[in-house]
Amino acid sequence: MDWSLRELRFFVTAADAGSFTDAAAQLFVSQAAVSRTIAALEKTVGNRLLRRVPRGCELTSTGQQLLPHARRVLAEADKFTEFVTSRHGVLRLGYAWAALGRHTARLQREWAVHHDSLELELVRHDSPTAGLSEGLCDVAIVRRPGDDKRFDSVVVGLERRLAAFASDDPQWSRRRQLSMAEIAERTVIIDPRVGTTSSRLWSGAEHQPPRFIESTNIDSWLDAIAAGRGVGTTAEATAHHHPRPGVTYRPIKDGPRIAVRLVWRHHDRPEGLDDLVDAITRLYAS
Repeated sequence: MDWSLRELRFFVTAADAGSFTDAAAQLFVSQAAVSRTIAALEKTVGNRLLRRVPRGCELTSTGQQLLPHARRVLAEADKFTEFVTSRHGVLRLGYAWAALGRHTARLQREWAVHHDSLELELVRHDSPTAGLSEGLCDVAIVRRPGDDKRFDSVVVGLERRLAAFASDDPQWSRRRQLSMAEIAERTVIIDPRVGTTSSRLWSGAEHQPPRFIESTNIDSWLDAIAAGRGVGTTAEATAHHHPRPGVTYRPIKDGPRIAVRLVWRHHDRPEGLDDLVDAITRLYAS
């Protein structure tokens, strides 16, 4: 069955107006165009949808059945058009867990000043590519190296690695910094999908890797740490983005730095990418 949105729109407009003449005026076409278009839809459906009456037109029984469905299709088409239109002039920046930490607000403010025709929109999605694979963003902030040939990336900054633990921890509550060896003695809570902590951090070390407990997102990770079920290691952006009563963050003195990367689709550089790379690189360098 081959029908068009134009045919549905003409049909709904005529049904609402109660007249081919009034529908033509609303659609800015001739009455003959309205008649031809609706006749084509009726041919496709196989039944009359509107019958002419002395004062205009009225729905047939088939038209009454079809009308609510036609309205829904047109409403969805309008939503699709709105979505496509709204994407222009917007650079969607995805992130998982934490965006840019203390640099996030400054980036948004400075971008708004210098890019009045291109809005920067932050989108959180807890997946390995922070929503890039899912089509939810144009460029993503990631903190794990990837080998997906679909994407290009660039390192825009380095962040310290922090330990996160319950604030009332009897051994660590007064500590100003910790070591990787001390963390290896504890149970460590990780998010294996998007987190930066794994057994590789202790490869080649004298101590065995810690025992791990998996979490599903930043909230469950913080809840488990606050409850004393374990500790965590994370990028310093997490401490700025997710302060939590009952959870303390402290630097890990020998913890490897975490590279912050911007990632985008190969052969699909979004508008404003070069400016975004420059802006974030300057923020991390300052």
